Parts: sequence; structure tokens; C-alpha cells
Amino acid sequence: MPLRYWLLIILLGAVWGCSFLFNAVLIREISPLWVAAGRVTIGAAICWAVFFATRKKLPTDLRLYPQFLVLGILNYAVPFALFPYAEQTVASSIVGVINGMTPMTTVIVSQMWPGGEKATWNKVAGVLVGFAGAIILALPSFGDGAAAQVVGLLAALAATCCYALTLNYARRFAKVEPYAVASSSLTGAALVSIPIAFVFSGVPVITLPETWAALFGISVFSTSFSFLLVYWLLPRVGATNLSLNTFITPISAILLGVLVLHERFELVHVLGIAVVFLGLVFIDGRLVRRLRRAPA
Repeated sequence: MPLRYWLLIILLGAVWGCSFLFNAVLIREISPLWVAAGRVTIGAAICWAVFFATRKKLPTDLRLYPQFLVLGILNYAVPFALFPYAEQTVASSIVGVINGMTPMTTVIVSQMWPGGEKATWNKVAGVLVGFAGAIILALPSFGDGAAAQVVGLLAALAATCCYALTLNYARRFAKVEPYAVASSSLTGAALVSIPIAFVFSGVPVITLPETWAALFGISVFSTSFSFLLVYWLLPRVGATNLSLNTFITPISAILLGVLVLHERFELVHVLGIAVVFLGLVFIDGRLVRRLRRAPA
């Protein structure tokens, strides 16, 4: 695979890792519901601009549009609200690591999904190791008065379950124009998110320039640009190579959390992160297969 594709995969993981920094800035002024609503609304507008600029065509099968709505709710509206909600009590870097557990929740969901990919021994091992890492990460949260942190960790884990569901659900759109899927599903997420945000959080008030900058960054780079890049890269590098961005996203979130937000790490967090990454190595499988072939 050409070097430029590897660099784009690294860039994709880094940009998604930035979203946890943006969330941490946004929740200082607006609610998690408005973070999600703003993100999907601006993201949808940009995707539609690219869609029409590239002269793509919408599908004519009207039965697809309710399915786009379901995809938008599960893949965008719900997790985009859950992650900033989690960051109200949990460090953005830790939430970024929990997001990196998406391949593990996907293995579980795929096992139960009709026609889903069945788990191999290394994927089962990866899931067990990964969740052991999550438990280690959560250990500091089980002290007195830390119930809110546990709820935040569970919210972040629930967001990865949403991604796991949509990774299986989205297979039905394999023959649909990818830009149409992204634009339509983001629009569906906006149609749901905006009224819910108004009802439960009122009218948002943004006064700080860094809040506007974070909203712009998370909408343009971590939503529109990243998902359009995914659809461009996928046919060129394949799903397996593209999935390697899963290793980059937590690293990006950790570095930004420590360097920009000055988040502190305990030794137990370092251990938990290492165990989660070991689980990802097992699920990816390539290094495991190389090691098994080495004696031969």
C-alpha cells in the first residue's frame, strides 16, 4: 500500500482523536445535547455541499430514507451526545481510550447479528483482554463519591455499542452512493437532535471564541472531513487496513488531553491503556498470526 494512504489513515485517527478535545472545550458552555446537535447540523451542511459539488445522485428507493434516519440516530445523534456527557466527569483522554474499544463491542454485536461475522479465538481473546483493560481504567472511579465517573464511563461504553450496531446495520447500504448515505444520515441525526436539545437544554448561549472554534473543528474536521475521507479511502485500502486508525485515535486523544488540557494520568490508567491496546492487537490478528508462523 502506498505511503500516502498510510499517512491518510494516521491522519484520520488523529482527527477523530481531536474530537475528544473539542468536546471538552464545548461542554464548558453548552450541553452535550447541543454539542451533538451542532456537530451533526454543520457536518450535514458541509457533506451536502460536497455531495452537490461532486454531482452525486440521491437514491430513488424511498424505503432507504427511514433507514438513513435510523443510521443517523445510532451512528451520530446518540454517540455524539454520550461522549461529551461522559467527559463531564471523565478525562477526555480516558474517554478516547474507551472509544478505542469499538472493535471489541463490534465483535460481540456481530456474533449475535443475523449474518454477522462470527468471532475467532483471537477476537474472543481480544474482547476479554480489552474489557479487562476497561475495568482497570475504571478502578480509580470506584472510590467514595466517584459514582458520576462510573456513569460517565458507562456512557462512553454505550456509545461504542452504538457504533457496533451501526457497523452491522450499515452493511445494507453497500450498493448505495456513500456520500448520499453520509449526507442523509447526518441530516436525519440533525432533525432528531435539534428539537431534543431545545426541549431539554433550552437555547444555547456561546460567548467564548474557543467554543466557536471547537464547534467548527469538531463539525468540519472530526465529522464531515473524516467521514468523507473514510468513504474515499475504503475502496482503496480495504476495511482491514482502514481499521488501523483505531490504534491512532486513542493515542491522539491521550496526547491532546495531556498536552492541551493538562489532564493527569495515574499509573493504573497507563496499565489499563496498555491492556486495551493488547486487546486491539488480538482483534486485529495480524501480529498474532505472524508470531504463530514464526517458528515454522
